[in-house]
Amino acid sequence: MLKRGMLLVVVALLFVSRAYANPLDDVKKTVDDVVRILADKELKKNSVKRRQALKNSIGTIFDYGEMAKRSLGKQWLQLTPEEKKEFAVLFAALLENSYAGKIESYNNEKIVYVKELLDGDHAEIKSRVVTAKRDEFTLDYRMIRQNGRWMAYDVIIEGVSLVSNFRSQFSRIIKTEGYSGLVKKLGVKNDELKAL
Repeated sequence: MLKRGMLLVVVALLFVSRAYANPLDDVKKTVDDVVRILADKELKKNSVKRRQALKNSIGTIFDYGEMAKRSLGKQWLQLTPEEKKEFAVLFAALLENSYAGKIESYNNEKIVYVKELLDGDHAEIKSRVVTAKRDEFTLDYRMIRQNGRWMAYDVIIEGVSLVSNFRSQFSRIIKTEGYSGLVKKLGVKNDELKAL
């Protein structure tokens, strides 16, 4: 009975600590996990398992649905629930396939967390990446708290918003080729990236 009681206390503490976790801790945890995966000698031998481990880790903190919604802007409101789901899946695949290679090229860069800005259910984590050659660039995460969890919905690299960049590109494609043209292009691009 005592063991069961202790187990319940531990589970409750884990739940409470997760509920009150701050966005900076969530970002650090994910970044540390990604670095651990990249350093894993066994995973270096199996690129498919390594890529899947990276996708799983990153997927715990990135809200691909929110990113997809913000990347489409006004167009999102015109989509059916099925189209929204399809677009979110295509967008997530685009991000995963586009950036997995960049993440895998990590070479012991140092991540310096500068500050955490909180505003209700929104937050921004400001950080710098310092390379071995002592070059630096800023890398900030915009986050939203949903269902008690902090999730990233945008990444700002050297002042350029990933979501805003995609929104501009998607808007141009929709104006010339319509929404169906955008979906087609995303499918082709994802197929190209998977083949690399």
